[in-house]
Amino acid sequence: MKIDILGVQAFVAIADFGGFQKAAETLYVTQTAVTQRLRNLEDFLGVMLVERTTRSIALTSIGKDFLPQARRLLQELSSTLNEIRETGKAQRGDVAIACVPTVGIQYLPQIIQEYSSRFPDNRIKILDHASLRVAEAVLRREAEFGINLAGSTHPELTSVPLLDDHFVLICRDDHPLAKRRSLTWSQIQSYPLIFSGDVNGNRALLDSYLGSKSMDLDLHFQYEVQRSSTAVGLVASGIAAAIVPNLAIQKGSYPRVRIIRLKEPVISRQLALITRKSGYLSPAAQALYDMIKPLKF
Repeated sequence: MKIDILGVQAFVAIADFGGFQKAAETLYVTQTAVTQRLRNLEDFLGVMLVERTTRSIALTSIGKDFLPQARRLLQELSSTLNEIRETGKAQRGDVAIACVPTVGIQYLPQIIQEYSSRFPDNRIKILDHASLRVAEAVLRREAEFGINLAGSTHPELTSVPLLDDHFVLICRDDHPLAKRRSLTWSQIQSYPLIFSGDVNGNRALLDSYLGSKSMDLDLHFQYEVQRSSTAVGLVASGIAAAIVPNLAIQKGSYPRVRIIRLKEPVISRQLALITRKSGYLSPAAQALYDMIKPLKF
């Protein structure tokens, strides 16, 4: 069914301003255009809405009944169009992103805080998944984009390098290594360690470095967990030292935990922004994506 919005608009203006000339001035069109729009609407409805004489106009009984409905129709249309316009400006909208868990601990909060201050009406859903699930979430459109470990990328995804995250040793302040500012990997071989399992992709990355012939280290991984946040909690309890990405611990959150740089070699994982090649980011998501992309940790 075709809705004659211009005709409804002309009818309401004629009723509100009491004549064709005033209505034309308000709508910034000619009087002839207003007359034609009303005539088209009346022809479409098959009824007369306005009685015209050479000296005055008056609404018919049908016109009087229709007027409040016409006003409501225009108001609802205006509200809907304004809502879409605001969404197009990234002023309103929901955003879903996927990321490896460590990104949500130290990196994302400052960005989310700034985004929320600029777009307070936007809701953000963060899917903190293991590395493989981050890519799946983007591919399945559960998330508009993701922050994942760089590496082999699905052919339907585009990857943009974001930042390098170094692996560090963390231990409690009463650990024998707590006073060291940096350590080589060989210097930690004799100590029991906590490490995150294969689920987050960190183990495979470290094994590729540490298991090479040039290093051939045999680290003492006495405890294995699934998430780096669990490793941090165990370290804070004095269980053992742990190897985690630097982003895994929020500075100041565990006063007794010390962060020690690991060197020879410095090993880091690269994080990347991933999106679907054929995907379209909503304006709200694009605004968040643009705020993340230029930052360096």
